[in-house]
Amino acid sequence: MDRLFLVFLLSSVVASVVIADVMNDDDPLIRQVVSDGGVEEDPDDHLLNAEHHFTLFKSKYGKTYATQEEHDYRLGVFKANLRRAKRHQLLDPSAVHGVTKFSDLTPSEFRRQFLGLKPLKLPADAQKAPILPTENLPENFDWRDHGAVTGIKDQGSCGSCWSFSTTGAMEGAHFLATGELVSLSEQQLVDCDHECDPQEYGACDSGCNGGLMTTAFEYTLKAGGLQREEDYPYTGNDRGPCKFDKSKIAASVSNFSVISVDEDQIAANLVKRGPLAVGINAVFMQTYLHGVSCPYICGRHLDHGVLLVGYGAAGYAPIRLKNKPYWIIKNSWGENWGENGYYKICKGNNVCGVDSMVSTVSAITL
Repeated sequence: MDRLFLVFLLSSVVASVVIADVMNDDDPLIRQVVSDGGVEEDPDDHLLNAEHHFTLFKSKYGKTYATQEEHDYRLGVFKANLRRAKRHQLLDPSAVHGVTKFSDLTPSEFRRQFLGLKPLKLPADAQKAPILPTENLPENFDWRDHGAVTGIKDQGSCGSCWSFSTTGAMEGAHFLATGELVSLSEQQLVDCDHECDPQEYGACDSGCNGGLMTTAFEYTLKAGGLQREEDYPYTGNDRGPCKFDKSKIAASVSNFSVISVDEDQIAANLVKRGPLAVGINAVFMQTYLHGVSCPYICGRHLDHGVLLVGYGAAGYAPIRLKNKPYWIIKNSWGENWGENGYYKICKGNNVCGVDSMVSTVSAITL
């Protein structure tokens, strides 16, 4: 057996161990490090200097816990998430993973509180976007540079990501139609967007318990539009009544459409029609700090609604991803997450399902 073959065999074994470890990290591909029933221990915890990092974490994010028991439990969760971030780093070396504002939450708590995308079933009014020419698209494009994107918002501990994705697309379309950038009300969607036929839609929008951008567009069509954020401010809960005032509508939808799973068409629609509402698998986002996320493996079960605002031709990455193009994603977890509230994920091969559910507001009633 020659030396080259031995090196190849050893490399394959090491790679298999890494992939096997990471494949079990979370639902469905990566193992849930912390179960609802308890926290697992690891002999390498002392190498992570977890208690020191936990002290810094509490100070940075203003975290306090009601009892010593809760504090100790959250420390255990934090340790597990440090190990989880290390595994994510192995699987996603072109990004940087580590301690985030969500590092004291179990994966199931994180999903329950901050994700909220329901299964896709298109409303009857949804149209397929027409095929657009893709020649002469700019190499780099970012709607933030053209005034079509409002500032980063924060959904809080409410699974209302779908409403922020919806308003972001409407804000961009309204800007393109009128030249005016208006921050629109997510709370109107959270409070009022409930009336639908489950047989037709599969799952209705339900406030902090999740929703879907296309059904939110459908609601907006029927309601007549959305109010401004300042007239119907966000509260982060769905316990209040609907306070929609039709006389204060600031932006209206006359149509919306879905875009095929084709990255050239997605880019063309983005450039021509404004920011796009997209779904994504957020498994790597709990530990994401910065960089271009391009994991070796990632599920395509969509659980988070975000806004696609641009793309780049070449992001910094290891040699294997040199000059790798990427999408620019606006998130709704505040500016103290990710790259000042934004996420970069590589283009190509529908990574984390980012190309699977893309929709756009196709016209605004002036």
